[in-house]
Amino acid sequence: MSLATRNGTPSVDAPVNPPTVVRQRRVRPGLLGLAVLLIALGGLGAAFAVTSVRATGSYLAVARPVEVGREISAADLVTVQVAGGQGLRPVPAARLDEVVGKRAAVALLPGTLLTLGQVTDDPLLGPGQQQIALGLKTAQVPARELHPGDKVLLVSTPDNDADEDKAAAGTRFTATVIDMVSPANDDKVLYLALLTRDVPAVVALAAQQRLAVVLTEAA
Repeated sequence: MSLATRNGTPSVDAPVNPPTVVRQRRVRPGLLGLAVLLIALGGLGAAFAVTSVRATGSYLAVARPVEVGREISAADLVTVQVAGGQGLRPVPAARLDEVVGKRAAVALLPGTLLTLGQVTDDPLLGPGQQQIALGLKTAQVPARELHPGDKVLLVSTPDNDADEDKAAAGTRFTATVIDMVSPANDDKVLYLALLTRDVPAVVALAAQQRLAVVLTEAA
């Protein structure tokens, strides 16, 4: 490169700067290996997650209706394959022998998965008690739902043929709720533990549709 000078002085060649050399950064083998390892672990984690979601297991389901308090037999249950059943907490099929012989703590409906909370070894009836079932209209139930352990009072309603004094008195019976189910017709079936001595009178009043149910204590 030449530079012009004043007063006719010959041009002088200017020094030329050497070209800039860009150094390439060397990739450390250790960092490269770490990146490959992280990518591999991420792939394995994703594969494990997909496998967990899709994994199926054998669990127990109800094959036929089982009333509250009845002993469960092997014929009442069936083995089904369920995907991701761990979050539902059903009883594994391998525990069938632990369930058979126990009683249903609630009414078991066909097609539903069985859980340990639905079976019990505890007596559902106390000493001197018997179980009865009352068919009630929805309006006759004192709460939206009655639960096992709720205390109720059964009160006889007036008899049209009785005199006013006897009709006003009303007979009362204390009972404990064992379970309540709702059939397809929207009526209610109430299972109660009742003193044995009260059973005949309550059954007679129920046949005459002369019983009112009052909730006195929630479980």
